[in-house]
Amino acid sequence: MSQTIAPPSPRAPGPPPGPTAGSDLAALALRHGLTVSGARPSLPEYVGRLWSRRHFITAFATARLTAQYSQAKLGQIWQIMTPLLNATVYYFIFGVLLDTKRDVPDFIPFLVTGVFIWTFTSNSITAGTRAISGNLGLVRALHFPRAALPIALALQQLQQLLFSMGALVAILVCFGQYPRPGWLLAVPALLLQALFNTGVSLVVARLAAKTPDIAQLMPFLLRTWMYVSGVMWSVDRVTSGDHLPHFVTVALECNPAAVYIDLMRFALIDSFTAGQLPPHIWAVALGWAALAGVGGFLFFWKAEEEYGRG
Repeated sequence: MSQTIAPPSPRAPGPPPGPTAGSDLAALALRHGLTVSGARPSLPEYVGRLWSRRHFITAFATARLTAQYSQAKLGQIWQIMTPLLNATVYYFIFGVLLDTKRDVPDFIPFLVTGVFIWTFTSNSITAGTRAISGNLGLVRALHFPRAALPIALALQQLQQLLFSMGALVAILVCFGQYPRPGWLLAVPALLLQALFNTGVSLVVARLAAKTPDIAQLMPFLLRTWMYVSGVMWSVDRVTSGDHLPHFVTVALECNPAAVYIDLMRFALIDSFTAGQLPPHIWAVALGWAALAGVGGFLFFWKAEEEYGRG
């Protein structure tokens, strides 16, 4: 006798596992105080974490500065020799061959000051391009605010500049520029420049972390920027006539590198002090420092959870 077997009745569909399971796991993690690994903290919390690691930032910068020329026989002397050799080359090309020294009083103090101050900005930005990509092992192994790396490298360049300022002062004295109260203006000028450099370093650190080719492009951009920043020639003499379009004159006068170089020359060189700084120059220097410092920090913080991944 044949028996008919009824097919099994279909199960009633249950709730989709995705959202409910995800919600349950999120609630469970929240109940036990678990958070996403590497998630970007809020801005105040991020600043607090960064401040709590200020000793690491200082120690990292100092260690990098000490190790920078450890393989060279002359060691730390290269911190002074590098900008001096650059100044010598620029003096021969621009001062002697192109005869730009004819229109600039105190040309050697003018040139050496410009080279030292420009080198501070150039090296800070160059170091920033490798702040993340050059320390991937550290970034992937430890949890810490990633902004500590470009800030530490910018601090390293400030330490290097302060170390080499002794040579700059010696050169100025040899060419008749003696210490006076006006030299104290160099302190706020350097602080504003350091804040500007740090902000730009944070920007290029984020860009280069995503696009490493920026590190290869940066030397060409910096060299172009140097040539239009009045390191080897006087911006005032070029912009004093009516032969340039107005927007070019404004761009040259508000160029941040040229502004910080002029502030240092005004503080240290008598022939500059005898003149009159444009009334806007301190406001421009402060504006660039605030824009780059705050804007660069926010720009870097926005991508905090992306560094070291991929």
